[in-house]
Amino acid sequence: MVRIGLVGLGFMGYIHFLASKALAGARVAAVCSRDPKKLTGDWRSIRGNFGPPGSMVDLDGVAKYADYAELLADPSIDLVDLCNPTNQHPGYAIRAMEAGKHVLVEKAIALTLAEADEMLAVSKRTGTMLMVAHVLPFFPEFAFAAEAVAKGTYGSLLGGHLKRVIAEPDWSAAIGDADATGGPAVDLHIHDTHFLGLIAGVPQRVSSLGRLKGSAVTYLTTSYDYGPGGPVLTCSSGAIAMPSRPFVHGFELYFERATLAFDSGGLPLTVFPQSGEPEKPDLGDGEPIAAFSREIGAATAAVATGTMPPLLSAVLARDALHLCQLECESVKTGRPMACR
Repeated sequence: MVRIGLVGLGFMGYIHFLASKALAGARVAAVCSRDPKKLTGDWRSIRGNFGPPGSMVDLDGVAKYADYAELLADPSIDLVDLCNPTNQHPGYAIRAMEAGKHVLVEKAIALTLAEADEMLAVSKRTGTMLMVAHVLPFFPEFAFAAEAVAKGTYGSLLGGHLKRVIAEPDWSAAIGDADATGGPAVDLHIHDTHFLGLIAGVPQRVSSLGRLKGSAVTYLTTSYDYGPGGPVLTCSSGAIAMPSRPFVHGFELYFERATLAFDSGGLPLTVFPQSGEPEKPDLGDGEPIAAFSREIGAATAAVATGTMPPLLSAVLARDALHLCQLECESVKTGRPMACR
């Protein structure tokens, strides 16, 4: 049994707690929060942009820590699951790894490349696994697309466009604080840069247009240059929609022998083949919390087997952060930015 220590009982911590209930061979064995109310199981104040509202939760049999050091000193904890604000990720993750704990840290890995690189270095030095919870590849639509690219199911990927658009978040103090999360161009858009890294690798350069609120990029459209013969890819992402417009994400990907299209606002994943009628693959459970269960399950399986899961790679997460930073710089300077 892999025993999880869950740190940070906000919206994402709540989602991880619910998702962990579906795991076989792992469970949340401890929680850590500075909020004494939440340590009693009163999570009714939690709000988010998907999933159920906050509620009373049963913490019977779960160790409760107000002090992070006490959780790290608990010898029964195998995996520390960090769901606190992004600006806290480096310090908390490094302390956990130096205490001999494996780490699953919510995206983004950090807010600076220097911090991400330090986290990777500590993981290597201590022999502990640093896994970054980028959930998008565990959603069935994105998993299907990534597999189609990897296997060449429809031939080579020629081009495509991704989108991810929300209203300005007001359901969490941290999520709306660019200093804590990096703002929409990091906290939201990093889903897209991570997925692009997964299916196409790091581009040669990026060119972005966007909107600023103070120093934070709140919306941007980026072209990714993969050089001659590479795919032609673009993405639009940010917090620009009206509150009455539900969150939407999706993609349209163009292959040699098919087009894949998905829009969470109304178009299920559809394969448009070279000939014949469009097909809608059976993707199984597309409920968001199920994707988090698969993600956390991959992390706990890694702890049990000692094998690092590629989809939770900290290097891939670090590269995704780098792309977001370069895109923000492109928005602010009006110039393309070299990536490598």
